[in-house]
Order: sequence, then C-alpha cells, then structure tokens
Amino acid sequence: MPRTGSTSTAAGPTLAVVAREAGVSVPTASKVVNGRDDVAPETRRRVTEALDRLGYVRRPRFDARPPRLVDLVMHSLEDSASGAVLHGAERAAHDAGLEIVVSTAPVRARAERPERGWLDRIVPRGSAGILFHLAGPSEPQYAWLEHHRIPFVLIDPVHEPPPGAVSVGGANWQGGVTATEHLLSLGHERIAVVTGHRRTMAVTARIAGYRSALAAAGVRHRPEYVRQAGSGEDAARCRMRELLDLPEPPTAVFVCSDRMVPGVYEALSETGLRVPDDMSVVGFDDLPEARWLTPAVTTVRQPLSEMAATALHLLLRMMDGNRPESTRTELSTRLVERASTAGPAPGCP
Repeated sequence: MPRTGSTSTAAGPTLAVVAREAGVSVPTASKVVNGRDDVAPETRRRVTEALDRLGYVRRPRFDARPPRLVDLVMHSLEDSASGAVLHGAERAAHDAGLEIVVSTAPVRARAERPERGWLDRIVPRGSAGILFHLAGPSEPQYAWLEHHRIPFVLIDPVHEPPPGAVSVGGANWQGGVTATEHLLSLGHERIAVVTGHRRTMAVTARIAGYRSALAAAGVRHRPEYVRQAGSGEDAARCRMRELLDLPEPPTAVFVCSDRMVPGVYEALSETGLRVPDDMSVVGFDDLPEARWLTPAVTTVRQPLSEMAATALHLLLRMMDGNRPESTRTELSTRLVERASTAGPAPGCP
C-alpha cells in the first residue's frame, strides 16, 4: 500500500514527494518553493536539487481578478540605455494599471541549467509575464519559462531569439543605411565604421546597412575601413588610431554605438584632428552621452523607451492568451543631426 503523499499528480510530483526526496518536512519544502529566507543553505540546496530532479512545477495562484504584476529583468540599472527602457516600461505599465518588479540578472550563455535566483521568485509571487532587457536568457532558462507557461517578451535582444520567442527591436539595418547616406550626402566617400561585437544581431544589421548604402551610391567597400571594437571607449580609441594610420585614412566614421564615440573623439584629439573639420562622426542610439560631448554627436536615434512600451503591450496580449501575428516587431530609427558632421576637408574626396 502506498504511503500517504507518496504519489504524483498528472501535473507532476506533489510537494510531499519532493520533501521525502530531499529528506525534509513538507513545511520546509514549502518554504523553499515560496522563496522564504528562514531555511538553512544546505537544506535549501537539497530541496532545490529535488525540485529540479523531479520536475516539480508550482503554478501561480490566480484569484478572480486579472494578474497585476509583471517582471522586468535587466542586465544592468547603471547605464543610460537601461534607464530609457525602464522609463518606457514603467510608463506603459502605469497606463495599463500594472505593477512592475525590476531586477538584474547576469546570464551565463552556456549555463547547464537556469540560474535559479530570480527564476525561483517569479512563479511564487504570481508574476503574470516577464520583459527581458539583457543578453538573453540561456537555453535552459527559455525551457524553464516554457515549462512554467510564463509569457515573456525580449526587448532589443543581443542574439537571435529561439524560434517562437517574441521580441521588439529597432530597425538596425535601416539605421545603418541612414547613417551612411547622411555622410554620403555631405560628399564623403572614404567612410569607415567602428563596430561593436560582430556576432550580435544589431551590429550585424547596422554593418549590412552601411555596406548596402555604399553599394547603392556606387562607392567601393573597403574591408580595411571596418574595425571591430567591442563596446568600450578604449577599444574604440585604438581602432580609430588604426584607421588614421592607414595609407589613405577615412574622412568620416560611422560608430555603431554612442558609447564608443568618446574613444573615437579621444583618438582624433590625440592626433590633432578636429570634429567635424577633419573627420565627421555619426553615432547610433541617441543616448544622453551623444548630447554631452563637444561637438554634440550626429546619431541615429533608437527608440528604446518606445520599444519597452511596445514590448509591454505585446506581453499584455500574451497574458490574455493572444499570441502576436509576428514574433519580431521593429520600430523605426531616425537621424538626429547635430554638430559632428560636415563635408570633407578641402582636397579630400
């Protein structure tokens, strides 16, 4: 005869089964499942491993009212891009009568299983959906979310999302075209590009737009004019110095992120060159930093706040059981002209 509490339901093992597997009482297992702090670390570890091993699923409890809580999980709260995303999401949530819980989550791209931390807290507190603004959940984390049937939307994902994942981003290819066409319209033909990480979705699309605009104008693409700098100022400074050391240096440069522009400016200053008299510079994103530099940077505006608001609206539809017709939504970018661009210096083609 089976012991009381030893069976599993169709939805998975009972809490009693998990407790027995971990060698603890049912109340103790319940504390771990509900994110309580009054559990010894070793006990928490045993219960957590039993939850994973047995595939225990705790679904949120819904009362008669619709869910009023969503999570916004971000890679950082310290940079201006994150601030724009947070502002857009909070404003849209307020208009919709929702509350947002904001947290940061470093994600290991090759994690063998989900980083439990924030994942464990989402289901017990009854979060109805998640917005992500980070490098991307790992594959095990995607699987965890699908297993718990929690809808989520990615805001400006760095890497290609898995099939079926819903995301909102900017029109990066068109932005690359716009930045390059602006420089071409001023008379520049020797146009370089300082990129971020080449394997990211945004950078790949921006470079493709740059090359497309050159081809449409009949301007030869020069591979030596494409320099990868990651995303830091120091690397951008080094790549700009390399461009200036070429036998035929560029007269203009498209920098794929405003975060890298200070490094480009520093390299030009070190060699006695002036912006825009000797070198025109176009950035991307329209972060506050672009306005603070001297001269202020001509840049392609990426609507980060609007992207976050759009993502929240999509998430609301998914929370109601309505999948969007398209998994990818792109918002338009536009050029913001400031003082960092002008025609080539006299004598430069």
